[in-house]
Amino acid sequence: MTLITDGGSTKCDWVLLDNSGNVLFKTTTLGLNPTVVPKEELLFRISSNENLKNVFSQVETLHFYGAGCGTITPRSILKEVLEELFVNATVSVSEDLTAAVYSATSEPGIVCILGTGSNSCYFDGKVIHSNIPALGYILMDEASGNYFGKRLIRDYYYNRMPVEIASEFEKNFNLNADDIKMNLYKKANPNTYLASFAQFIFNSSSQNNNIEGNDLGKDKINSYFYALIKEGISNFIECRILSFENAREVPIHFVGSIAHFSEQIIKECFDEYNLELGNIVQRPIDGLIAYYKNKIK
Repeated sequence: MTLITDGGSTKCDWVLLDNSGNVLFKTTTLGLNPTVVPKEELLFRISSNENLKNVFSQVETLHFYGAGCGTITPRSILKEVLEELFVNATVSVSEDLTAAVYSATSEPGIVCILGTGSNSCYFDGKVIHSNIPALGYILMDEASGNYFGKRLIRDYYYNRMPVEIASEFEKNFNLNADDIKMNLYKKANPNTYLASFAQFIFNSSSQNNNIEGNDLGKDKINSYFYALIKEGISNFIECRILSFENAREVPIHFVGSIAHFSEQIIKECFDEYNLELGNIVQRPIDGLIAYYKNKIK
């Protein structure tokens, strides 16, 4: 049996395939980003899932693709955790960009992640090339969930948020300064905590305008939210897309929930930068299933 995992910072999607490529089960755990989650918590989050617990000794191959797994140390930590639990499995751990590529394209192009965090790479059709290391939510992650969450909190405290939006923001979140600092500086998963605030942008826009989340264009979204998202997408383009010399010669694909809900604004930005938009995939796990089914066959 083969277990494949798309591991984000907020949640991880797991799929177990039999030797013929049939799906035996799908399940979800909390995020397993080894750069922000301690080893003991990683073990707990996996072992608390009954579906996974029941197959700890049966899985033969485990392919884990995860946020925070782009450098050796966190990747090694997670590999040790998985090998400790899945005792008979051959375990491989790769960064989430690999899963993003597998789910978005088989042809040359730039592949981007916009979810809890953000990242990008160039895929030449065979090999993935990352020209800039991913340094996480404090230094990078433009246009990600944690980026927008950070902006919302800052704008609220600096009184840059429109009054009516600030009022709704207060109703939806605990904005006590001590609690915010505790979550950011003392508790696990500060990036996921920040990203939880970003949902406010898309939930509020959909409710107030009676539109689908992935249809947030200039004429259908509050001007404050529109400016916030567009600035983030533009920053991402400048830092994470135009850094590739051939950015205007290949299609550019996206995976992740932020990309899905920001599709119209991404299109507008791409028109301004003269870039070609490729596929936008909300859930990479679906593409991974298809990829591994084809491999097994």
